Amino acid sequence: MALKIVESCVNCWACEPLCPNQAIYEAKPHFMVDANKCTECAGSFADAQCAAICPVEGAIVDEHGVAMNPPGSLSGISPSRWAAVQAEIAAR
Repeated sequence: MALKIVESCVNCWACEPLCPNQAIYEAKPHFMVDANKCTECAGSFADAQCAAICPVEGAIVDEHGVAMNPPGSLSGISPSRWAAVQAEIAAR
């Protein structure tokens, strides 16, 4: 049971100080999670603190590779609406 920070991480430092297990560490090219320390905040918090604070959709995934903050969850723009807007802009 461990989360993973993927390449879309922008190294904003929001998650690292919130981790109750000190499982997040700075690495290149983005932050990483020590799987031996990560508990997904079970027993400490209702939600994983790193995912709760992360400003980047899709940057933190669970053990199955599912985004904790999927596309549209933070911006309020659904992926289909975003694709339509991008297509409209490209057509101009």
